[in-house]
Amino acid sequence: MSVEPFDAVDVIRAKRDGGTVPEPALRWMVDAYTRGYVTDPQMASFAMAVFQRGMQRDEIRVLTDAMIASGERMSFAALGKKTVDKHSTGGVGDKITLPLAPLVACFGVAVPQLSGRGLGHTGGTLDKLEAIPGWRAALSNEEMFAQLQGDVGAVICAAGSGLAPADKKLYALRDVTGTVEAIPLIASSIMSKKIAEGTDALVLDVKFGSGAFMQDIDRARELARTMVALGTDSGVHTTALLTDMNVPLGLAIGNANEVRESVEVLAGGGPADIRELTLALAREMLALSGQPDADVERALDDGRAMDSWKAMIRAQDGDPDAALPTARETHTVTAPSDGFVTRMDALPFGIGAWRLGAGRARAEDAVVFAAGIDLHVKPGDAVRAGDPVFTLSADDAARFDRALDAVDGAWEIGAEHIERAPLVRERITA
Repeated sequence: MSVEPFDAVDVIRAKRDGGTVPEPALRWMVDAYTRGYVTDPQMASFAMAVFQRGMQRDEIRVLTDAMIASGERMSFAALGKKTVDKHSTGGVGDKITLPLAPLVACFGVAVPQLSGRGLGHTGGTLDKLEAIPGWRAALSNEEMFAQLQGDVGAVICAAGSGLAPADKKLYALRDVTGTVEAIPLIASSIMSKKIAEGTDALVLDVKFGSGAFMQDIDRARELARTMVALGTDSGVHTTALLTDMNVPLGLAIGNANEVRESVEVLAGGGPADIRELTLALAREMLALSGQPDADVERALDDGRAMDSWKAMIRAQDGDPDAALPTARETHTVTAPSDGFVTRMDALPFGIGAWRLGAGRARAEDAVVFAAGIDLHVKPGDAVRAGDPVFTLSADDAARFDRALDAVDGAWEIGAEHIERAPLVRERITA
């Protein structure tokens, strides 16, 4: 039996007391936890110490690198073209990946989007796309590379289990120990998978506000700066946009309805905020790929992005022209008076859609593709008494009461017109 070079208790004490954990000890801690030598209670104590005491930039770099080293590393060098990815910290109505990946691929850049499923009020990209008949999330590495190298150029698929397995284990532990919000742990979790993925460049969409993971803008900024530093230190060209998630993105919250809205954007229309953020992120991604002057707006309007979308969906056995699921039951809420929409909090609407069946409470739960909420107005819009404000959709009308409870008090009609806050607040670079 081999002798371990460090003791978990010593590592925990060092961080608990506000010290810096030496690099060899920190690397060992991650490896020993992945192997099962360090126990869940010990790693939970370490995670709580990090939550309370924080980490230095170099410690976060070492933690991230150790998590990467726990599994495989992919490389896209053989593709013969640049690769760029986007990661969003998630929010209500955030379907930006769907129009963004095919739009960027129009410019000869490979876009490998390894995505996940939704849990709680934030929707998952794979859940949305699985509303398309036949579409397949699970691809082999060979299928993914072929799709990126050929004419399609973009892929949205499930990440393999081989990337950063230490993160998968630690993520589950953080979820049940009250340490999810620790910025060093969030940053290392996201960036270990993105760096292991092997992309040349990465753009981060870091959200703040009521419907975001980080509600406070200062903490969202800290998270963005930490992740940009991690990417830069690892040789991945990384920038971040800090974006507002106090109001749902777009008008659709759900799965099938978010796909419909994404297709509207790809057709040159769609809600102004979805189009704005899609274009802003596309410009960032292409600038990092050496095309700062790419005319992304034209590609969205002249049909190229739509052609790219259809090719991407067909490549994964989906039918881009097939009818999407529709709900059996709907319920529309109307304005009680004339005036202007002054408030529409994102989080309650996300919870409402979840209660309708659009999300899952446990990883093994199924989602109802047709369930969700369609907004008819947003803050700043004028309404007359009786005008529709939003429509709930579900396969079971019994779900409406709990969804209505969730959004009760989350929106207001007032006499004064308000200006919408800017969607993109800051650009963060190394």
